[in-house]
This record gives sequence, structure tokens and C-alpha cells, in this order.
Amino acid sequence: MKSPLCVLMALSLGAAAPPVEQHRVAGLNAPVELRLDRWGVPHIYAKSREDAFFAQGFNAARDRLWQIDLWRKRGLGLLSRDLGPECLEQDRAARLFLYRGDLDAEWKAYGPEAHAIVKAFVSGINAYVGLVLAGKAPLPVEFHVLHARPSYWAPEDVVRVRAHGLFGNLAQEVARALTYCLGGPEADAFRKRLSPPWVPIVPEGLDLCTIPPEVLRPYVLAKADPIFPAAGRAVARMDPVEAALALPTTASNTFAVSGSHTTTGRPILANDPHREHQVPSLRYLAHLVAPGLDIIGAGEPAMPGVSLGHNQRIAVGLTYHALDQEDLYVYETKPGDAGSYRYGSGWEPFKVVHESIPVQGQAARVATLKFTRHGPVLFEDPGARRAYALRAAWLEPGMVPYLSSLRYMRAQTWKAFLEVMGQHGLPGLNYLYADTRGNIGLAPSGLFPRRSTWDGLLPVPGDGRYEWEGWRHGDQLPRWFNPAQGWLGSANEMNLPPDYPYRERRPGFEWGDLFRYDRIREVLSADRKVSVLDLQALQTDSLSLPARRLVRLLDPVSREAGDRLSDAVRRLKAWDGRVDVDSVPATLFEVWLHKHLRPAVVARVLPERVRRLAGDGDLGLIVDLLEHPDASLGKDPEAARRDLLQSSLSKAVKELEERLGPEADTWTWGRLHRVHLLHPLSDRLDAIQRGRMNPEVLPVAGSHETVGRASFRNSTFDLTAGASVRLVMDVGSWDNSMATNAPGQSGDPGSPHYQDLLRPWSKGQYFPLVYSRKAVERATERIIWILPK
Repeated sequence: MKSPLCVLMALSLGAAAPPVEQHRVAGLNAPVELRLDRWGVPHIYAKSREDAFFAQGFNAARDRLWQIDLWRKRGLGLLSRDLGPECLEQDRAARLFLYRGDLDAEWKAYGPEAHAIVKAFVSGINAYVGLVLAGKAPLPVEFHVLHARPSYWAPEDVVRVRAHGLFGNLAQEVARALTYCLGGPEADAFRKRLSPPWVPIVPEGLDLCTIPPEVLRPYVLAKADPIFPAAGRAVARMDPVEAALALPTTASNTFAVSGSHTTTGRPILANDPHREHQVPSLRYLAHLVAPGLDIIGAGEPAMPGVSLGHNQRIAVGLTYHALDQEDLYVYETKPGDAGSYRYGSGWEPFKVVHESIPVQGQAARVATLKFTRHGPVLFEDPGARRAYALRAAWLEPGMVPYLSSLRYMRAQTWKAFLEVMGQHGLPGLNYLYADTRGNIGLAPSGLFPRRSTWDGLLPVPGDGRYEWEGWRHGDQLPRWFNPAQGWLGSANEMNLPPDYPYRERRPGFEWGDLFRYDRIREVLSADRKVSVLDLQALQTDSLSLPARRLVRLLDPVSREAGDRLSDAVRRLKAWDGRVDVDSVPATLFEVWLHKHLRPAVVARVLPERVRRLAGDGDLGLIVDLLEHPDASLGKDPEAARRDLLQSSLSKAVKELEERLGPEADTWTWGRLHRVHLLHPLSDRLDAIQRGRMNPEVLPVAGSHETVGRASFRNSTFDLTAGASVRLVMDVGSWDNSMATNAPGQSGDPGSPHYQDLLRPWSKGQYFPLVYSRKAVERATERIIWILPK
């Protein structure tokens, strides 16, 4: 098989010189060369670091202007200016969660060059915006549809916006309080597994039944993507608790294999962060080269640098590490004076801020925002004389998600990397490391509060008895370096070692399940050496461990079943457990598990009044219970299990007959489970525009629990979340690295890179992530010169 570089060389033979374009803009010190490769990845060559980041901002606007403009306006609470009064509540919510602290302290937290880098990046965005507003560059179609225009940025915009990151655990605190109130501790223990095993500490003097679900509404709105319904259609909003629990939290895979266990003799590091799929993709691949800088990888297009990828010496991957960085505080307000709340032996006034929100076509509105000493007020209940506020680590200095990458992506050694990890703030992340010296390491990192008298799992009184007592830094989390097993990995599982002092430090108790990590461990622990291609296959692996465990339990069902049910059991028992697009058993299993079996177990174990809070239940706990039935299922646990399995599978078969027809041989997973991405403005587009802006619909393998994670909406089975970007990095032979980014690199529907990667991505295919100058030149599709005026 030809190497990716040989393929590139073959493709480039006889090719015409790439077309060249140029732009003259103010703000650059010297010309910058931008080479766009055939997969839409920009390779930026500058004579200074500031010019490199300027060009990165310019290119982000060139390729993703509407996306990043929307990111800024949503984050700053400026949607109403473009979209009208329907967005006023969301704008107010966004403003509650802006960083309002000391900007000098903020910039210093990211290192001495951070301010200059962000300023250069924003200047690049503004340079392109200026071209658009002057008619020298095209206005993206979305602005035409909305009758809007892009705005200029300030450097402070990048660090003031905070609500776009991953953090927790406000939603779980509220859900737990409500569950305790309605069903007691036993119900909550089944709703969400705590690990290491822990019994939540109920704060003294707090009635958990007084926590209203409405406290979550501004939190959800601030983090939610804007909704663009067609004219005359109402905006549907979910229940605040359900919506908050549905927010993206824990998912991603990363694994590194040392050279002694690879076919190349070099480490290989793979990373595929999981988030909600969208158009354009959440992340953007880029390559920046300047004196003292040579980084390539993926980041969010509205942020400078890359958060995962590699430089000349080290590669970095990441997954979410479930640090508890939020607390809900409950206050008693003063009788006859709703403007004050009890603190200690006295009363403190709320801080009140009035802000003007511009509204399209109407007069500006004034939003009143309130804050306590702990943070923004989420909800007030005057009748009960209570107020509720959030204290969040992510509102403190130095907590912009991923901005610490400006420092760690330039590290050259494990020691230098750990120095940055010790100060990384947010989100809590497992950082995986590999270098050209052959080392691999894993460093969970993030700041989390010291709580000496409680555990952060439930709301607490805001009267001064439950205060954070400073910070615990990343150096108080475990570290692994060159383990004897020859590999390291993370899939959001609880990875605190047995001797970790969790009872003292209490970093967090709410983790992802073990299914993906256990499968990664199973593959990487096999006695064979792995290649880049092997790790691509692992990233897209479709084997379901829950299927392997649950199908074993179907033996009692088959003896009593009817013909249709017997056929379903036969297919499942003969199945290899892979959730592939052409698999009928995969369809049976996924519909059975997620639409019928999980809700049936929840209904059997939990009282009706708390089922809404449990959703489909904690799958790890459900599988454990079905393997080892106990009295929570009833007086005869074995019979109860048999009934649950048989009745739920029977319902799944009936649903598939209604959805897909009577011929079971045609019930392939790809008929149900598809990547069906809709542009955010889809409802406002005409048929021709929808045809251009909504990518093609394709079948896709995997499920919630496979390493190749492909979560879906139970109502339609269409894909909702997973890995849009994937990297597999051959450490030290960088041009052999592979990547993908679905649906494509560009946010411009007229670009050839708008959805060119979607079909290969849906089949588990990658492209070469070229790095050396020679390989980049061979892969160049277009050259863009950005020149100083």
C-alpha cells in the first residue's frame, strides 16, 4: 500500500500550478502566504508570530464568517440586534455569564504573549470584515437571509464570552435536589452513578424541595444555539431540567501508544473529541508557521491557535475530565427589601447592573442583571423570599475554554508541558501527550474549588457557611508517564487511581460510563503492534459492549417467545455486536435498548414522579442490574428481568415493523441511523437554498456506546453527536498523520470544501494531514497572499 505522502506525490504529478489570489489589508507587518490544501486546510506561513495569528483570524473570517460572527453575538448578548425581540431573553441570559472581572489579571493568566496574540487574531478578523463591508469580499448568504451585517471585534470579546465551554455540574445539582425531594436518595442513586462511590452530603438547613427547575432556564439559554424558525412559527423550548441535562458534557476519545507497541517504532497519538454535529463543523483544522511556531491541528474557529494537534516535537489530545466547577447558592432575601440577601449575621445588597440591548427594527430594551458575591442571580422567588445564584469557576480570571493552548501547544518537553498543565483552568480535561523522544503521558488538568465541608453535589445555602476555600490546581490530579503497558487513553471514564485522596480533594463524582474505555483497553491490550491505520479503525470502531453483555441475557426469552420474537432473538444471538450500517441485529438492538428496554427498567425501578429526572437512566447501572437482578425489580427479580427483556423486545419488533415494513431482512441500521445535518437557517431558506446548504443525508455506523460514537435522537434515530474531527498523529513522521473534519472545512456553501469530507467521514475514511513544507506544496490547491497596505 502506498503511503499517504506517496499518494499525494502521485496526485500532484503533472498538475497545473495552483491559482493565486491576494488581499491588501492594514495591520500586517509583512506578507503572509496561505496555502489551502485540497482538503481545505489552511497552511499559514508568516515572518512573525503576530502576523501568523493575524492571518489565522483573517482566514477564519474568510471561511467561517457567519459562524464566528454568530458565536460573538450570541456570547455577548447581541442576537436581538440582528434577529429581533424574540432573542431578548437569550441575550439577557448571555450577559449574566459574561466575564466581568479584572482584564489585566485575565490576560496575564494566559502568559505574557496572550494579549498580543488575541489582538492580532481579532485584527485579522476585522480586516476581512472590512473587506466585506466595503464590497471587496462577498457577504455570506446567511447575512442576506437575515438582513444583517457582520460586526467588528474587540480583543476583549474573546475573553469575556464564557458560556461556550464544557463544564459542570449545575444541572446535576438541580436534578439531584429534585430527585431527593420526590424520590429520596435511593432514587437518585439509580438515576446517576457516583464514582468513586459516594453518598451526597445534604446541606444543613436547606429544604431541597424548594429548588425550582426555573433556575436552569438562563443557564440553558446562555449555552444554547440560537433558533431560527420560519416566519410565523413559534419557538419551542424544552423543560429547563431536561434541556440542561441534555447539554453536551462528557464525550471524547484519546489514546496514545508507545513506539515499542507500534509498527513504526514511534508513538502514535489519536484524538476524536465528541460534540454535537452541526453545519459548519464546530472545529476547524489549521497550520501556523512562524519563527518559534509550527503548530497544526484543530480548534474552534473563533479562537486563536489550535487546542489539539502537534508541533515539531510533541502531539496533544484531549477529553473532558469531569471536574465539579459549579455550585448553586440559595439565599434568603430580606423581609420588606427584596434587594438584599442574608449573608453571615447581616444582609448584603444585590449588585444591580442595567444594560441596553439593541433590537432590530425597534427601540433598545434595558436588561436588569443581578449578582451576589458568588455570581449571577439565576432566579428569584419573591413569594418565598428566595434567590438563587451560580458560582462558577469559569467566571474567574484565566478560565476561557482552551485559551491555555497558546502555551501548551508550544511546549517541547513533558516537563514544559506539565508546567502549563498546572495552571490550565477550564474545562477540566484529560490531556494526552506524546513526543519525538518516544515518551507518552496523561495529565488530567483544570482548576477546581476546595470544599472542606461539602461535596458540591447539591445546592447549598448562600449565607457564608459554604464558601470555596481557594483552588486546587492540576498538579493535585494524577499523572501517568511511560506506563509499562505501553499505552494510555481516556474516554471520559472515572480515571482517579485507587490511592488518589478523593475524600479530601473531591474533584468530581459524575463521570461518563466505561463502555468506550473498556473497548479501547480491550483492543490496545491485545498482544500485537498497531499502526496509524489500526488506530483509525479503533476511532471508528462500532462494537457495542452493552450489546455483548445484554444479548447474553436473552436465553430465557427464546423459549417462551412467538415466531417474530424468536426470530429477533435468533438474529441477536448470532450477531457479532457491531453496529454497522448493513446490520439488521444492530437495528434490533439499538431500538430495543434505547426506545424500550431502558425506559422499561426505569419505570420498574423508579416512582413515576421522578422518571422525568432520570430520563433513560444510567445505562451502566441498568446493565449491571439486568445482569444481577435484585429486589429493586420486585419480589421475584429473575421473573421480573425475564418479563422486562421479553416485553420490551416485543415492542421493539413491533415498532420496526411499523417503521420499516414486515420484511426483517431489510431492517438495516443505515436505514434508520443517518447523518442528516441541517443548516441552522434551514427553516428560513427556499428549496434551492436548502438544497445547497443542507448536506446530503448518509447512513452512518455506531451508537451512543461505541468507540466510534454516533449518538442519535430516539424519535428519529438521526445522528446528533459524536466526532466531527478526528486526528491520528504519527509522532515524528508527521506527514503520515491522518485527519478528517465533517462535513467540511468551509462554512461557505459555494466552496468545494463545504461538505467534501462528509461522505468519506461517514465511511470512516481520512485524509493526510500534511505538515512539512514539501508535502504542503504538493497538496496545495490554492495560494492566498495577505499583504500589508
